[in-house]
Amino acid sequence: MTNHTLSFIGGGNMARSLIGGLIADGWPAERLRAADPNPEQRTMLSSRFGIVTDSDNQTAIQSADVVLLAVKPQVMHEVTQSIAAAVQAKQPLIISIAAGIRATDLDRWLGGGCAIVRCMPNTPAMVQSGATGLFATPKVTSAQRDLAESILRAVGLTLWLDNEAQMDAVTALSGSGPAYFFLIMEALQAAGVQLGLPAECARLLALQTAFGAAKMALESDEDAGTLRQRVTSPGGTTERALKVMEEGQLRELIQKALTAARDRSRELADQLGEN
Repeated sequence: MTNHTLSFIGGGNMARSLIGGLIADGWPAERLRAADPNPEQRTMLSSRFGIVTDSDNQTAIQSADVVLLAVKPQVMHEVTQSIAAAVQAKQPLIISIAAGIRATDLDRWLGGGCAIVRCMPNTPAMVQSGATGLFATPKVTSAQRDLAESILRAVGLTLWLDNEAQMDAVTALSGSGPAYFFLIMEALQAAGVQLGLPAECARLLALQTAFGAAKMALESDEDAGTLRQRVTSPGGTTERALKVMEEGQLRELIQKALTAARDRSRELADQLGEN
């Protein structure tokens, strides 16, 4: 995989995370490029990772086998139209990590006939613990699918989707998901303080408990429901706490929250694709 040249269009946080993950995974720095209009971003990327940077998107695409679009969704239409001629000339694999931009719109803006993989990573990719859903258009070859997966796997878990409509559910679950867990951690910490713990003690206990529970779930063959039952002794403290949560319809609230996030993802995709 590392004999391919990968050019990033955009050098923000997610691009930096992917570049760092790829280099740690053995991708040669000389086969990574990044284009960004911000000179400070370019200086940081070249000094930190030893990669070639450029202010011009077209120049970065000329030598690319893979072009990874890492710009904000709001400017994607403008950026893709500006690089369409270069993409048509080179015909690289296009990987987009922009939320809410459908592959059909990307293909239209880029001139048509492109091999596109649309991805929805989440922010834990910044610490190589991300979760990414991927969808490939029919133009993407088997080899290109493997290549796209290897790139995103450098920063965490990757899962292929059967159809692009599922990307809205991925956005609702894992794309926005870190914020849900941060809210729960925030609430646990505040409750611990309310119960008499020092703030820093409550913070560390909440964070380590969240980390430990996730680690147990990842390393276990059992599902989350079974693990929950195993740590819930009849008549004990955990059972009492979970009863309160169930009475408060926590499951129904989470379902409503994810449905709202999915619906908003659809709305944004419609709005952004109007161009």
